[in-house]
Amino acid sequence: MTATPTSAKRLNRNGESQTIERGPLVPVTAGIVVALALAVVLLRLYRIHELPPGIDQDEGAHGVDALRVLQGEHAVFFTGHGGREGMVVYAVALATSLFGRTVLATHLPTALASAFTVFAVFWLGWLLFDRDESGQPTPWRGLIIGGVGAGLLAVSLSQTFIGRSGVRANYLPLFLSLCFALLWSGWRQRSLWRVALSGACTGLLAYTYIPARFVPILILFFSLSFLPSIVRSYDAGERQKSDNSPRRLTQFLVPLRPYLPMCGLFLGAAGLVAAPILLYFYLHPEHFFMRTDQVLIFSPHRSQGDPLGAFLQNIWRHLLAFGSHGDWSERHNSSGKPMLTEWEMVLFLLGVGIAGWNWHRPAHRLLLLWLVILFFPAVLAIEAFDSASFLRMIGVVPAVYLLIGVGLWESYRLFSAQARALPERAAIFFENYAKSVAITLGIVVGAVVVVQGATTYRIYFQESAVGPRYFKAFHGEWVEVARTLSALPSEAGSVYLLPYKSYINFGFRYLYQGAAPALFVDAGALDLSQILESKLTAIEDISTVNVLDWEGSLGWLARNTHVFEILDKYGHYQGSNEYRYFTIHSYTDVALDSTWTFYDYLEPRTVQFDGGIDLRGLALGLGRKQLPSQQVLTLEENRSLWVALQWLTHPDLDVDYAISLRLHNLEGASVHQRDQRLILASLDFQHTSTWPAGEAADTLVRFPIPSSLPAGEYELRLIVYNAETLVPTVEIGVWEPELVLAKLRLADPQ
Repeated sequence: MTATPTSAKRLNRNGESQTIERGPLVPVTAGIVVALALAVVLLRLYRIHELPPGIDQDEGAHGVDALRVLQGEHAVFFTGHGGREGMVVYAVALATSLFGRTVLATHLPTALASAFTVFAVFWLGWLLFDRDESGQPTPWRGLIIGGVGAGLLAVSLSQTFIGRSGVRANYLPLFLSLCFALLWSGWRQRSLWRVALSGACTGLLAYTYIPARFVPILILFFSLSFLPSIVRSYDAGERQKSDNSPRRLTQFLVPLRPYLPMCGLFLGAAGLVAAPILLYFYLHPEHFFMRTDQVLIFSPHRSQGDPLGAFLQNIWRHLLAFGSHGDWSERHNSSGKPMLTEWEMVLFLLGVGIAGWNWHRPAHRLLLLWLVILFFPAVLAIEAFDSASFLRMIGVVPAVYLLIGVGLWESYRLFSAQARALPERAAIFFENYAKSVAITLGIVVGAVVVVQGATTYRIYFQESAVGPRYFKAFHGEWVEVARTLSALPSEAGSVYLLPYKSYINFGFRYLYQGAAPALFVDAGALDLSQILESKLTAIEDISTVNVLDWEGSLGWLARNTHVFEILDKYGHYQGSNEYRYFTIHSYTDVALDSTWTFYDYLEPRTVQFDGGIDLRGLALGLGRKQLPSQQVLTLEENRSLWVALQWLTHPDLDVDYAISLRLHNLEGASVHQRDQRLILASLDFQHTSTWPAGEAADTLVRFPIPSSLPAGEYELRLIVYNAETLVPTVEIGVWEPELVLAKLRLADPQ
């Protein structure tokens, strides 16, 4: 058996033989790997079955699609819920088959991807910097840069938040790091199987996250950056004829011939793996831009008419994320903290500067191109929080942390060079204790990483993850609902109605395993009565309708009493059962043999507008009580008015209308208003331009009046306007946009 060498020879800058001590490399490497493993277990995997406390909308959508996969419905791109690539769906499907329909199954696959990314970055950093520009081994440089980058990534606060969430973005830095690590080592060693694996990882990127579509640009630019050196190294006499005649294209390609087989192998493996999704997008090009069209900053509704200004502002916002302030999403960060700490930012900027200065070195060039090109997906998309998006910046994460390692290593080298330039005695002293200085510096850096890891643990596990904002962000209350309803005995003919405020909770759909049907009802739907009737009529033999009512402590959730008021009208209240976050109200003898309406009667009010829509009737009320609009309506303590309006649209209507209910005082000034698009949930959320012409459509709008408005006389007015242009339509014959619906008298709430 051959003994492991403990040292190696290299030439220093003076051409003299220099010994590199390799003995400590093995224990130091082992120590780094153990430390990284401990960090990812504590920060990425610890309590992953319960934290995050719920399943947010994206994760729930992954789960719903995963259930379809387990039922035999396979796809490479899932078009539901805004569209998503398939890797995360299949990973969740595998986890679901192992752990059941649980929170763990949605979070564990991406948490593991985030954990393995730490080791992939360590490997990549070591490979990129374990040799200098002359090809001589520099193992300590690679070990330190890779170890520091991976260590700081492991204890990163933002990456702990993102890594523990079930977002598909976590697969991007993993496969991107593996791609370049395999390509770097395979190209250097002329290993065809590693180059092929690198291509396969590149092809898999197409199934991860939308910013992965920028990776081919990165690979192209990085490849082209080698052309000048390749051409310069080629013998000029073989490249150019002595007579200076024009060179043919084939002569330009001669220097590239040695590289073509491996390039072809890489591209062939990448293309083969990515072929299914590329073919899918070729056949369905509209799906390629499905999500992009919703968030692109150059879209008119996103840039507010100033695309260049919005783009520049977004660049600045994301640059500040490296050290000033960052993502305000509770799912991805804590209180808008920046991605990097102050000292990390200093080393990162130093690393960027050093990489720019050493552009001619491939490793530095790769990290710079990686940083710039994968930065673009973030700045091209607008964020709902008007802040940087760490999720869309995730493609730059490996490069960022490796550049921090570069900055630290070069800082130490500069310090060493300055120390050796000291007067002779001081230089000899430093030379004698250089190893001790390096060990001390390593201990200090290690201690800083440990402290940072402890800080991340405290912020995540002891502050953010146990707070109400994090619970809200991951819809923890829906997990409680799913578990509770799944465990309740399901009686024959029983059905659950789940009112929601603005969207169906996919996490509940993934987790719920009860036998009784669970129906989501848009609590704010304008045609709520028709929605309730149609959903319940579609189910045979209903004996009990159980309606979910959120507790008042969960103020961010819908507690729309209209659902209960309608069921009180058409059913018999049986009783209620209280749980931690909600109450279940039960109704029996529900009448489904008549048309459901919220109002008792509709007051005829025929108003023809010049825009192809007519108002046919009106009803006003408080709670279960309907009020005659011809009289002055007195509102005392209860100021939550409801307004039911019946409409008729004309044929060939091509306008989507909205309405504005406005309260005017006696001086004619508007003091309160509520605007609402006319959208019918019973018609698959269609706007007025697609309503069936000539068919009456009822809408119901809540109009709560602020208690701060002083007592007195007011008018309730209606304006119907184009939802896109904001231009109002006017009543034919009157030619005024405002229509008085009723006169109100507000009593003193005291």
